[in-house]
Amino acid sequence: MYCKYLLLACGLVGFNACSSIEPYKNTSLSFEQRTEDLVSRMTLAEKVQIVRYDSPEITRLGIPAHNFWNECLHGVARSGRATVFPQAIGMAAMWDNSEMFTIADAISDEARAKHHEYASRGKRGIYQGLTFWTPNINIFRDPRWGRGMETYGEDPYLTGELAVPFIKGLQGDDPKYYKLIATAKHFAVHSGPESTRHFFDVWPSDYDMAETYTPHFKKTVQEAKVYSVMCAYQSFRGAPCCGNKFLEELLRKQWGFKGYIVSDCWAIRDFYEKTGHHVVATPEEAAAMAMKSGTDLNCGDTYIHLVDAVKQGLIKEEDLDVSVKRIILARMKLGQFDPPEMVKYSKIPYSVVDSKEHQALAVEAARKSIVLLKNENHLLPLSKEVKKVAVIGPNADDLEVLLGNYNGYPTHPKTPLTGLREKLPNAQISFAQGCQLAEKLPYFSAIPMDYLFTDSTRKEKGLQATYYDNSEWRGDPVHTRIDKNVDFIWRTTAPFADMKYDQFSVKWSGVLVPPVTGEYALGGEGFSGFNLYMNDKLITKWNDIHHPRKVYELMTLEAGKVYNIRLEYTQKNTEYAIMRLLWDTPKPNLKQEAINLAKSSDVVILCMGLSPLLEGEDMPVKVKGFSGGDRLDINLPDTQKELIREIQKLKKPTVLVLLNGSALSFNWENENIPAIVEAWYPGQGGGTAISDVLFGDYNPAGRLPVTFYQSIDQIPAFSEYDMQGKTYRYFNGKPLYEFGYGLSYSTFEYSLMEIPSTVKAGENIKVTVEIKNTGKYDGDEVAQLYVSLPESTLKKAIRSLQGFKRIHLRAGETKLVEFILKPLQMSARDKDNFAVVQAGTVQISVGGKQPDAKAIFSKQVVESKVKITGDTFYIQE
Repeated sequence: MYCKYLLLACGLVGFNACSSIEPYKNTSLSFEQRTEDLVSRMTLAEKVQIVRYDSPEITRLGIPAHNFWNECLHGVARSGRATVFPQAIGMAAMWDNSEMFTIADAISDEARAKHHEYASRGKRGIYQGLTFWTPNINIFRDPRWGRGMETYGEDPYLTGELAVPFIKGLQGDDPKYYKLIATAKHFAVHSGPESTRHFFDVWPSDYDMAETYTPHFKKTVQEAKVYSVMCAYQSFRGAPCCGNKFLEELLRKQWGFKGYIVSDCWAIRDFYEKTGHHVVATPEEAAAMAMKSGTDLNCGDTYIHLVDAVKQGLIKEEDLDVSVKRIILARMKLGQFDPPEMVKYSKIPYSVVDSKEHQALAVEAARKSIVLLKNENHLLPLSKEVKKVAVIGPNADDLEVLLGNYNGYPTHPKTPLTGLREKLPNAQISFAQGCQLAEKLPYFSAIPMDYLFTDSTRKEKGLQATYYDNSEWRGDPVHTRIDKNVDFIWRTTAPFADMKYDQFSVKWSGVLVPPVTGEYALGGEGFSGFNLYMNDKLITKWNDIHHPRKVYELMTLEAGKVYNIRLEYTQKNTEYAIMRLLWDTPKPNLKQEAINLAKSSDVVILCMGLSPLLEGEDMPVKVKGFSGGDRLDINLPDTQKELIREIQKLKKPTVLVLLNGSALSFNWENENIPAIVEAWYPGQGGGTAISDVLFGDYNPAGRLPVTFYQSIDQIPAFSEYDMQGKTYRYFNGKPLYEFGYGLSYSTFEYSLMEIPSTVKAGENIKVTVEIKNTGKYDGDEVAQLYVSLPESTLKKAIRSLQGFKRIHLRAGETKLVEFILKPLQMSARDKDNFAVVQAGTVQISVGGKQPDAKAIFSKQVVESKVKITGDTFYIQE
């Protein structure tokens, strides 16, 4: 076997004799030994190429190109076809760490299969490698943060417990090779605002650092063995995170982190740019500062200046070597320098990508993520005998709302409208948009051919199209034709068989003739880039393979008038080409159409909420109440509230289904709509899952991973990073819905079976409860354990989640659930910020929600006080 591997290695690099193989190619040596040898052979310039995220091939050493930028937040992202699971905040709402592992294992299967397919074609570009910048485990401390949807919520314990199995599922269980390399991001203390992230300086207290901002990162390092950490954009206590020695020492010296640190993209450029932190004057100084502070890999272009930084004496080549070795070692552990036969993950077939099994898993995850918030008079589940159903709202049939952000593209997505029609094939399921999602936010559709013509004579419908076999419209077109409209999604296929699917360009030209006079939104969705002209004036464009988005302009057009239109599209080496020419036309009767439909229906299902067009990362949003991807308030937009009130006046059985990535305030709706369901951005199976819940084929058991406040007036300013007054752990007000809340079609009773009355400080506490399904429906229950210290005078939270388990119980079934509380989980912080367990009372609550008198009286929660005795116990952290 030893000789076989040597021969494989020799054959891989073209050597004739095993005896002549260089040590770094010798698979019988350790990865560390091979790394030392390989780095010793590199020139300074070659070392600098290694620490770039878009590391080029180094032919003389047999080092393949590798682009570190890849994403798999809730499925392999931005790389064409993939299974799309619920957005991260939705996965958190499952409260199911076992399911997190299963999902991540499926994602990493698809990632490996896609990578080897790319590599077999010599493709090693962005979104094609094995290093993934996932998961985002920042604390969703304020509901206004647009990227909060990418996280696992507001609680560090829940976040850590979900992140660990997810990372393990991504990185695999092979003792030698990583399946993928996961990245815990963004370190540290990062959660908006988006508009200030490039220069904002965060000064959290030591208490908040220890209790809120770092424990889940520590857990991913020590328990999940995450092999990469991404540093954040903003500064931490006076120094940019990616140039902050304190954060590196915390990771490596205190927690024992063994992997590499990567910068957020173009974060190091902020070190010297005047619009950023501007802590140094030159890119050479910025590169040296970042690397000497422990940032090994640069997403961006600053590290290309490291050669000059060494020559200027700003950094020693030996310091560069440290980072180069970490990066090469990581690539060794992925199997990049070994024959594929040695890496079991290289054998995963491409057929796993969006396979039937993974599609079913996406539906299962979406079901588990749905939170039933209200069910007055048991309106839900609805009867399948219903004859006429009105499906109303801008989120009822919108693919983008299924997919969220950082997403792939599934083969068979199911919107709520599609799911309901499939659920009730014999019923009349009718749709009305009803309103704009928010004021001035378009509801896009592809411009139909009836309004597009090849020229001003209007004799032929469609646009004149010219197709080029390069990405820059060079030379003569290879094909010309009339396209009836522009609504193309090319899934690893080219428009014509003789063109490359990843390198082509198109120009469309003709005229647009609007049907009515009024305000239109005109734009497009293009991946990777396009320019849209009207009457030879550029009206909008997009050119970014990292963040595909819809872009548009609002303009007044006249009915019957001829407008010259030209659209230029370029496909630049992405796996998934999209070009859609979109508009939103004047629709003055949206509300009345919805009211008329509701009047004639037996049941009304309102699909409302938010959209990835409104909330997300660093976005150019032009809508009232939203700014740069963040929100200025947390209310449902006025357009939706007005429609909901009109529908409610009809007194029809009405269900409000919310699809969104962050907490909403809907106080009036909560008082007046009988049934409310939170579905998040539910992924490709969302429509099926929603219909399953609404019509009783699945009993909902999701729980909120964030607090739903009544108003932003209840919480401190968005820019305030002190945790006092925020999240369930430090919020003293009355929320709209609390963290951990979620209803079921069944009922569950808790009985406390085992808990000690006293323990000595420093001892564990074992808690055993019996849970019985006392309802008529089989279903899941999420048992949650909370700890509070009512007698302690030290710094502490109001209460903290310290355990949870999701279990399935048939109607009438009883199960025992056991928790073990460790000393750190019942500690408070003294004046020196040490975690200590003091003599006194620990109050422990276990139930299907946070404790309150009503829940305890109904046996939905059980509580007990445990007496701590003995001397103060100091916890070694």
